[in-house]
Amino acid sequence: MAAKRVQSTDGIRLTATRGIRGFVDGTVSVVLGAYLKLLGYSNFRVGVVVTMMLLGSAALTLLTGLYGHRFTRRVILLCGSGLMFVTGLTFATTTVFLVLVLVGTLGTMNPSSGDVSVFLPIEQSLLPATVPDTERTAMFARYAFIGSFCGALGSLAAGLPDWIVHHSSLDRATALRGVFAVYAVAGIATFYVYSALSPAIELVGLHRPEPLGPSRRMVYKLAIVFSIDALGGGFVVQSLLALWLYERFDLSVTVAGALLFWTGVCSAFSAFVSARIARRIGLIRTMVFTHLPAQLFLISAALVPNLGLAVACLVARSLLSAMDVPARTSYVMAVVLPAERAAAASVTNVPRSLASALPPLAAGWMLDHSTFGWPLIIAGCLKATYDLLLLGMFRNIRPPEEQIRAQST
Repeated sequence: MAAKRVQSTDGIRLTATRGIRGFVDGTVSVVLGAYLKLLGYSNFRVGVVVTMMLLGSAALTLLTGLYGHRFTRRVILLCGSGLMFVTGLTFATTTVFLVLVLVGTLGTMNPSSGDVSVFLPIEQSLLPATVPDTERTAMFARYAFIGSFCGALGSLAAGLPDWIVHHSSLDRATALRGVFAVYAVAGIATFYVYSALSPAIELVGLHRPEPLGPSRRMVYKLAIVFSIDALGGGFVVQSLLALWLYERFDLSVTVAGALLFWTGVCSAFSAFVSARIARRIGLIRTMVFTHLPAQLFLISAALVPNLGLAVACLVARSLLSAMDVPARTSYVMAVVLPAERAAAASVTNVPRSLASALPPLAAGWMLDHSTFGWPLIIAGCLKATYDLLLLGMFRNIRPPEEQIRAQST
């Protein structure tokens, strides 16, 4: 009983760090484009910064997956928190473009509201050990909910710099730099929480993390399919979606942040619906049947003539688009051996980060030449392709709990 209680406590702590990162990622993703534009940089240069952030995250995640088994999980997580502090501090204190690009590449800052960081493969590999297989998807739903809900709160908080400017003598650039200072403080907070993790996170004597073995072929196939989804997602990372809203409808950071708050709240609560649906129809069908309609709403948001209809489409999309997140993570962790989970998390997440890295360059270039929502249309088409491929290739490969249910009926 004691071991189980320790693992449950560690699960709570890991979920808490996801919430901390979600909040600051949500804030940064809304203000990043506006801040760089305020410094005089073009939409294309905004895309360069976003691209290098995603490439850097992919490289760090890949290194974690390939060499993480040589270090303790605590060391990796604490080093990540230290890097998070340095990243935020640098963005808060310099405006030199090349320095921002360099630190964005080597640091942990996330231009999207979702988690694409070095922390992800470690946390994803640890969390399943805290619950039975039958509760795994629900546990990942809670993890996704906390991340999405805190990310939504962060998007809402992105309006605070404008409020401060109107009620003080601070200029707007200084107020926006405060967001990055808060990001640095969040690095200190996660360092403190990770320091409190129990020795049980190392799983001594149970499942020592190993490179991919028997599951290698299937994990590589999943990584390729997931990359198509991420390729589409790169055109609509939250920093660029916010930038599109600024330019297409002349929105302020405060209004855009409020809109993204509500879309984030919808995404957060949809995680719990995802777990319920998955128990009834299975993980793969849950991923496809919720994600595909969301892409139709995304494409529609680019085509409608006014802000009201665009908001309606984006909110409707947010009710569906994130349901595949806990199901996807649960599926990957279920179909590999426990010792392969850290490597599987990295191998499936790294290509996603790489695939999502280049589209921001194209999206920034498109927005420099037109405010029409071409990035949204391209994203929707690519993501719909991912849904169809996923259903066709993996609908008959079931996780253990679905196999048991099938045998008992």
